[in-house]
Amino acid sequence: MFAHLYQNFILKKPKAVLALLLIAILSFGYYSKDFRLDASSETLLIEGDPDLAYLKEITERYGSKDFLILTYTPNEGMVTDSSINNLLSLKYKIQSLDWVHSVITLLDIPLLNNSDAPLQERLKSFKTLKDEDVDRNRGFQEILNSPVFRNFVISENGNTSGIIVNIKENKKLENVEEKSKEEVEDYKDQIKKQNHENILEIRQVIQSYSDVGKIYLGGIPMIADDMMTFIKSDIVVFGLGVLLFIIVILWYVFRKLIWIIVPISSCLFSVVIMMGLLGILGWKVTVISSNFIALMLILTMAMNIHMSTRFLQLRKDFPKKNNFEIISLTTNKMFWPIIYTVFTTVFAFLSLIFSGIKPIIDFGWMMTFGLITSFIITFTLLPTLLNFAPTKNISLKKEQDSKITAFLALVSLNNKNTIFGITGLVIILSVLGISKLEVENSFINYFNKNTEIYKGMKLIDDELGGTTPLEVILKFPDQEKEETTSSEDDEFEDWGDEEDANDEKYWFTKDKIDKIASVHNYLDSLPQVGKVLSFSSIIDVATQLNNNKPLGTLEMGVLYSKIPQSIKTEIIDPYLSIKDNEARISLRIIDSQENLRRNDLINKINFDLKNKIGLDANEYKLAGVLILFNNLLQSLFKSQILTLGLVMIGIFSMFVILFRNVKLSLIGVVPNFIAAFFILGIIGLLGIPLDMMTITIAAITIGIAVDNSIHYIYRFKEEFRNIKDYNKTLKVCHSTVGVAILNTSITIVFGFSILVLSKFIPTIYFGIFTGLAMLLAMISVLTLLPSLILMVKPFGK
Repeated sequence: MFAHLYQNFILKKPKAVLALLLIAILSFGYYSKDFRLDASSETLLIEGDPDLAYLKEITERYGSKDFLILTYTPNEGMVTDSSINNLLSLKYKIQSLDWVHSVITLLDIPLLNNSDAPLQERLKSFKTLKDEDVDRNRGFQEILNSPVFRNFVISENGNTSGIIVNIKENKKLENVEEKSKEEVEDYKDQIKKQNHENILEIRQVIQSYSDVGKIYLGGIPMIADDMMTFIKSDIVVFGLGVLLFIIVILWYVFRKLIWIIVPISSCLFSVVIMMGLLGILGWKVTVISSNFIALMLILTMAMNIHMSTRFLQLRKDFPKKNNFEIISLTTNKMFWPIIYTVFTTVFAFLSLIFSGIKPIIDFGWMMTFGLITSFIITFTLLPTLLNFAPTKNISLKKEQDSKITAFLALVSLNNKNTIFGITGLVIILSVLGISKLEVENSFINYFNKNTEIYKGMKLIDDELGGTTPLEVILKFPDQEKEETTSSEDDEFEDWGDEEDANDEKYWFTKDKIDKIASVHNYLDSLPQVGKVLSFSSIIDVATQLNNNKPLGTLEMGVLYSKIPQSIKTEIIDPYLSIKDNEARISLRIIDSQENLRRNDLINKINFDLKNKIGLDANEYKLAGVLILFNNLLQSLFKSQILTLGLVMIGIFSMFVILFRNVKLSLIGVVPNFIAAFFILGIIGLLGIPLDMMTITIAAITIGIAVDNSIHYIYRFKEEFRNIKDYNKTLKVCHSTVGVAILNTSITIVFGFSILVLSKFIPTIYFGIFTGLAMLLAMISVLTLLPSLILMVKPFGK
């Protein structure tokens, strides 16, 4: 029924079909203007993650601004006149940019130990390094030795300082609940565009100061903007690279212009329609899905090569049939194997929807719709264009047998034991490698070492206390105010507290202060941790100012109540919430540290806070970007391991339905499963941690690689009916469908290898290992699969 409809409505009316396809590409091409990219950190988070909601709550409570950070390493010493003048000039230049809220540099740090005046006076009218009457060397040493500012705005060796550029808050989108999705997306796009312009502007300022020292730019807004640039670059480079390579492969295989035009047309139609569909659906391309155009080109091309090769083989076998009859015969014979290859690949990509991570879910759906689009275009555009093509220009002058497939046929016939022996070795190595697999989220190592992102993050890591933030929130049990018996120090005697109607100063009890200090000191002792900041840091500064005499709890309360609001807002409020009866300890992880295992570190901190420090589970909570990205990868690892089993069962079931033979289905899936697991084994043996992209390799490889098995078995079954001899059928299959498998596999392998041109390291790994997996799968299908067929004899004797 379907074949009859297809023949009457598609094959017999090429002009009408071509007109409809042209309307489709023009319509979807128009909507491709809404095709959008997204590189925000939200694209790498688990939807509904309670840790994300908690981090937002903490951010609101303790305050947080969007900021950029510059590292400044002057050519001369940090406190020479020229270095200070240059830093001051740079500060004012950046401050003059209309999107900048404030700029904090070494020159803005309050110097509280720079004179011998009473402490209260020093707090109220403090000096900074930019003041002319300040002893700069003494002031610099104070900052260098400060528990708060060392490894924060100044490196331990004093050679590099940090410049914090706080960004003005974007105008909020009013009544966001009442806005349409398009209005919200337009607002987000405006912010991204503004951010891009800001980054360009500040980079121009930095460039104008390049002669005064080394200045690198860092910070989340810069990373997001650079990631956007990387995605755009990857889409263009991958798309054009794969397209050019496909043209070369088609010319090498077919040597006729018609066999370049037809498959390339299918590829372009599929990609343009898919881009328009993404624009209509409002799906954004992220770092994860930036290779979807390259993948679509590769997979569409594979379908077209199989169709084209079969068309030419049938034309050679039936020279008396006309063009229309050969097209009908080709589509009839190729429909079921290709639709099953689409189903199996779709099944593999749909496994990604179980990840719980929006960009990975979207990638799974994108490729699903993309493959369906490619299938429809292949079975409509290709036969339509062939209907218009002159008959004399279609056939190849001379078809050469492939020496590679002929060699692999001989290997399969004569070296079965060797093949099985190598397979056994591969399985052992795979198991060994898989047992060593681990997931990691080293953000700094996602970037090439010559990119500004890497250089800036590495310098911040090495000199300014680490990059990846982690928060430890201490929650104190509600209890009656402790009586404090400490007497005030002489420094505090004249401060008085009669104006203090509130009880905030009585919050400072010995138990709380000791608890903050013990957790702070524990975290500071960990080699993976860079800068740690908490109220304990402020106490250390106050102790220094109090002639190194420890403050009593009442003195702390008085100090807190009398300290100027400007200082309190900057250095105390971010670490204490008296209203919520809790304290915040902020730390940064040295992300570039070798052998850093973030999940192990989080587990160790949790364990030690309970067992070494003696906190109850309800007395503390970890939060921050480190937790969110770790949740992402741990979740992805679990979901992919589970869904890998689902993919294997699902694909095996499809084989059983297609071939109605359990033995044949088993030997059909085994070579591809082995190839996918061997790649995971290689990754494990090389000690490369799995990340958000490489973790999906196994499922995707199985989905794409089984296409070869389907085509080979389908053809073997068809030829065996006529030949009735396993060895002869094997040779025929290797010289026909084997050539198509070889050509499509070479296209896929080299198509994936284009991904090595990315600036994003996970994408490079994804390209290398998926390409390698496809190569192994192709060799396996042309050696192990036929050997298994010869051994099992699934079609009877």
